[in-house]
Amino acid sequence: MTSVDERVDDPPAETADPLLRVRNVVQQFTSRGAGGLKGGVVHAVSDVSLDIQPGETLGVVGETGSGKSTLARSILQAPPPKSGEVHFQGTDLMRLRRRDLVEARRQMQMVFQDPFGSLNPRWRVVDLVEEPLLGYGVRGADHRRERVRELLDLVGLNPDTYGKRRPRELSGGQCQRVAIARAIALNPALVICDEAVSSLDVLVQAQVLNLFEQLRRELGLSYLFISHDLALVKQVSDRVAVMHLGQLAEVGPAERLYRQPRHPYTSALLASIPGLAPGAGRTRGPAPLSGEPPSPLHPPSGCRFRTRCPRAQQRCTDEQPALREHAPGHFAACHFPLETDGDRSAAPNQPAA
Repeated sequence: MTSVDERVDDPPAETADPLLRVRNVVQQFTSRGAGGLKGGVVHAVSDVSLDIQPGETLGVVGETGSGKSTLARSILQAPPPKSGEVHFQGTDLMRLRRRDLVEARRQMQMVFQDPFGSLNPRWRVVDLVEEPLLGYGVRGADHRRERVRELLDLVGLNPDTYGKRRPRELSGGQCQRVAIARAIALNPALVICDEAVSSLDVLVQAQVLNLFEQLRRELGLSYLFISHDLALVKQVSDRVAVMHLGQLAEVGPAERLYRQPRHPYTSALLASIPGLAPGAGRTRGPAPLSGEPPSPLHPPSGCRFRTRCPRAQQRCTDEQPALREHAPGHFAACHFPLETDGDRSAAPNQPAA
């Protein structure tokens, strides 16, 4: 949760030249009521800054409505954010004209949640995969056909078997493989995966995740991997960013963040995952957060998590916390961060009103 007054100018980065550099991005939407009357402003993304290095996978997690997908679309300028900076391969996307932006998007592709909804049901697989090649003017019908065969082979689909089929003749996993083939057709540097495996069963999820990792090694891809499944994000990510109500709550290396979260919201998310109780030999049920998430139309003052945080004090009401480094590469936006396993449930005072 970065503060407006104490902005993060240099969030965690391993090199001076990240592939993607996002700074203080704000995205808001006007809600409309009956008769088209203005109903308020939805604070979808509020002052978010992050980096993605070449070859890195950055996972983004959070509850439904936390702003994960809106952040991804803001990065792609669909629509452009209200303010902030988005630098991709050294170019500020927010300053590009439409034609230049279209060309820049050649290096930034997206895989969506619903594989069936993202594919034209009337087109055959070969036509679906060829579409981005045609759209960006790749010349030579023979060259395009050969490229389509290469892409289908790369994602594990036999072009002779599946090339003439339509989406309704494919399984969910096969459809998602077609969507991935489309996304990598133009040799992008960054692929944004927006809940790309959430609609698939567990076995197919594992196959698609293995495919993502294979493509990262072979093609040198970077990923922005969005999901609400914390266990899945840990499996595929080098670093993880936790979003809450449009803001970053915590960013850090995946193993360290999951082993010792510094933000109470991250700790609560991890506690919601069912598993085995350490040393007890029995299953541990999820521990849901108390209270309802605040409305993005009227976010709380100060820390936006304070209304559900057991550690909240008056300072959390009066002052919005900024991302601060608590361990090498591990940042959290909390006035009273968690330090050890023993104090994660301890509340220094009663929640602020």
